[in-house]
Amino acid sequence: MRLIRKIETIRDSRVIVYYTGDRRHQETRIASEIHPFFFEHLQRIKEVAEIDLFLYSPGGITMAGFGLVNLIRAFCKEFNVIIPFRALSCATLISLGANQVVMTKNAMLSPIDPSVQHPLAPTVDLGQGPKLVPVNVEDAVSFINLAKEEAGLKDDASLSKVFERLSTEVHPLTLGAVARSREQIGFLAQSLLEYHMDNKDRIQKIVKTLTRERFSHDYLISRREAKETLDLNIVDAEQNEELNKTILALHNQYDDLLNLRIPYHPELYLGQNNQAMVQLDRGILESRNLTHVYRSRFQVQRIHVTIPPSPVPTTAHQTNLLGESWVLDNSI
Repeated sequence: MRLIRKIETIRDSRVIVYYTGDRRHQETRIASEIHPFFFEHLQRIKEVAEIDLFLYSPGGITMAGFGLVNLIRAFCKEFNVIIPFRALSCATLISLGANQVVMTKNAMLSPIDPSVQHPLAPTVDLGQGPKLVPVNVEDAVSFINLAKEEAGLKDDASLSKVFERLSTEVHPLTLGAVARSREQIGFLAQSLLEYHMDNKDRIQKIVKTLTRERFSHDYLISRREAKETLDLNIVDAEQNEELNKTILALHNQYDDLLNLRIPYHPELYLGQNNQAMVQLDRGILESRNLTHVYRSRFQVQRIHVTIPPSPVPTTAHQTNLLGESWVLDNSI
């Protein structure tokens, strides 16, 4: 709280912290369920001149991010984002709605081309039953482009066979959802940029770069590229040495609290026991004197299984989820 108040004093703003952790094997995503909790924080803040969103996330549901920007902007005249480290995918989309994006040297954005979760998507079985495979928008488009540009297929008959093969592997309704998703993400990005930009060519350049021109959803956009190539309104955190120091200190607090650098493994909690109750904090929503935590509770067991043809038992782990939700916890 001391660090949050210090940033508010330096920036002459009100700060809301939103972390969805990316601890390996316990990743958390931006989702619409966070909106009522954000509303509670914003009601306490009331309407102010500036709100800074201190943001860290591997991404999430694009419509949830879009709605979040609209909600915050209803309570302030100027909305800014502070990025200490990762603000990827949906978090990048949120940043497009900000008047200023304050970035440390270590901060990074990413492309915003979404993956489509669809009930008719392809499935894969990795030994625990079939699971739906998200279909990335640009992967589907790139398959067609590969046939055209690399394989040199130009005539309608050849391209028709390529599309037929694609629609055999990926259900046509899923492909339709992919096409809609591509158009939607461009529309959302444009709408957010129009909050604070008037230059239509500049807006289209940013949208095109983030949705179509970085080839991989895993591509990382540095502060320099965000400023010089994307032409976003980027503020270097080091312009104010005290601000930069405080941003990094606050990030380290949440890094430790959520164990972001330590991959989750049941053995960390079992020790000498074969069974343990585990409680993990996987996300934080925090403002002055108000803290919500995304908390998971589950039971883990060490079990021994025999996998033919080997007669030697192998150690495995069984996890039973008991519950997970955002909860009020001002004791952290």
